[in-house]
Amino acid sequence: MPKPEIILHGTELSGHAHRVELLLRLLGLPYRYVVAAAAERATPEFFALNPLRQIPVLQDGAVTLADSNAILVYLAKRYAPDSQWLPEDPVGAAQVQRWLSVAAGEVRFGPATARMVTLWNFPGDLVRARQIAAVLLRFMNEHLSTRRFLAAEHATIADLACYSYIRRAPEGGIPIAEYSSVLGWLQRVEALPNFKPIPASPPPAET
Repeated sequence: MPKPEIILHGTELSGHAHRVELLLRLLGLPYRYVVAAAAERATPEFFALNPLRQIPVLQDGAVTLADSNAILVYLAKRYAPDSQWLPEDPVGAAQVQRWLSVAAGEVRFGPATARMVTLWNFPGDLVRARQIAAVLLRFMNEHLSTRRFLAAEHATIADLACYSYIRRAPEGGIPIAEYSSVLGWLQRVEALPNFKPIPASPPPAET
């Protein structure tokens, strides 16, 4: 019986979709990418996949999952249960969960929101988003000053969950050059096998 095809619905500029694509590539899993821009997400077909109309959505045979962090957990458990992408020991698992929460909190409402407001006029408080990002980057820089990766001495899904929006933070007017430990961490993530960068976004059109 042929193995079910893995399908990832997303857009190339979405950091949420990019983090899932990274894990698919790092695990060596074949997949098909289906572009789900705003028009596609408004269709009844996409509503059936995710009533919240958000990306990414992963289809793996009979399994359909939304929420990028949930998808990362699923892929690590399903396809790499003996790997270190999602540690099984209590402390390791808790450290990963902490950074998944940071990705859904400070990363989402800091650099991710600043980027969306700046590039695409997404509704949001740009000043507040940049303030959140500044606090986050100082915290990450201190944290990474004595560590190679966020949750362990090796890469985990925590690093993938946080990477994309930190790398593209300057697109939201958030400088990262002064955070040397963060820059080193970005380079270590980018050195992982089969890594694929998140594309740079075009600058916003002048009005």
